[in-house]
Order: sequence, then C-alpha cells, then structure tokens
Amino acid sequence: MAEPEQTPESQSQDPVPEAVPAPVPAPAAPPNGPGTGRRRWWRAAVFVAALGFGAWGLWTTLAPAGEAVQTRGQRARLDALEQQIATLKRSDQISRDANRDLQGTLAERDEEIAGLRADVAFYERFVGATGQRRGLTVHTLQLQQQSGQAWHFTATLTQNLNRGSVSSGEVTLSVEGTRDGKLQKLSWAELRQQPGAAGIAYSFKYFQEIGGDLVLPAGYQPLRVVVRLAPKSGTAVEQAFPWADATRRSDPGA
Repeated sequence: MAEPEQTPESQSQDPVPEAVPAPVPAPAAPPNGPGTGRRRWWRAAVFVAALGFGAWGLWTTLAPAGEAVQTRGQRARLDALEQQIATLKRSDQISRDANRDLQGTLAERDEEIAGLRADVAFYERFVGATGQRRGLTVHTLQLQQQSGQAWHFTATLTQNLNRGSVSSGEVTLSVEGTRDGKLQKLSWAELRQQPGAAGIAYSFKYFQEIGGDLVLPAGYQPLRVVVRLAPKSGTAVEQAFPWADATRRSDPGA
C-alpha cells in the first residue's frame, strides 16, 4: 500500500507541547503558628522577669526599714521584760529581808516574853504566902561591856523575910582577877575611878533592880565579881559571881 505523501507544511510543523500549569504559592502560616507561640512565650518571660526585678528592688528598698522597725520593737519589749524581771527580783529580795528581820524580831520578843514570864513567876512565888522566906540577897547580876574596858552592871536585890518592911542601904562591887601574872583585887573606888566613891543606894520592900558603870585597868583579867550589900541596919551581905556567869544572865553564885 502506498504511504501518504507528506507535504512540506506537514513536515515542518513540530508537535505542540502540552501546557504546564503555573506553580501555586504556598499558603501563609496561620497567625497561631509555631513562630507566634515562641514570641508570646518570650514576651511573657520578659514581663515576668521585669516583675521579678521590680519586686526585688521594692523589697530591697523597704525590707531594711521594716526589719529595723521590727528589731527596735523587739529590743524595746526585751528591755521592758528585763526591767520587769529586775523589779521582781528586787521586790523578792526586799520581801526576804523584811521577813528575815521580822523573824529575828519575833524571836527576840519571844525570848523577852519568856524571861518576863519567868520573872513574874518568880516574883509571884517570892511575895506569895507559900514563897520561901529569904533575907537580903542578890538574885541576879549581869555585866555588859560598853566600850574598851568599860562595863555596865545590873543587879536585882530581893528580900521577903520581913514582909512589908523597907530594906535600904548601899551596894558596892569589887573584882578579883590577875594582872601581869599576879592576883589583884580591885576595890569599888578603883572600879569607879573615884577615890572614896560612895556606893549605889537601894530601898525596897520586896525587890529592886539597880545598875552602874565600872572600868577595868588595861591588861586586867577578871575572874569573879563580889557584890556587897550594906544595909542601914543589920549585917552586911556579900555574894560572889564568876565573871563568865556575870557576863550573861546568871543565877546567884556562892
């Protein structure tokens, strides 16, 4: 079979290529895409950091003043408590001292009352109908040191032999002791440091307390005291008391 005859036009025409579609641009990223989230996070971080720095600055400015005020308040309260404690301690000490003084005073009063009761009991027996009859005597003798070699004596004289009658006379003392290793007796005039010194007068029905002063020479060691009662009528009476007993409340010696 014969091939179709090709004309020059058919030979020179090239086949027409197919049309290629234009590229479609990629759609823009949505507003809430990854980039936007990172930017928001960064802005939030910066804002939080700014707030943190601001708070820190405010704290550093105000905290010292607040702490100073609080410290002063605590110090004032501590000082007040310390003052209160000191006041309570002082008050307690004053109360203790006052209580101790009161106890001492009460003890002295009890002792004084006991002594007075004993004296009253004695005098009641002494002047009572059943009391033992005794003539002129020295019931007690007491010596108390004043200063240096000076002493004060107190003697209680009694008599109930002649009820209702008055006994009167004079009292003198003498002291026996040692000086420079030798026995020495001091007379009433030497003890009073008055030549020819008169005795101490007494006058009573039942009892009387008399007293006076005497002075011992330096270096003298007393051993006993002799009390001499010289009534206006009758025989003189002498009683001796050991010095150690006479320096405290004592009963009559022999």
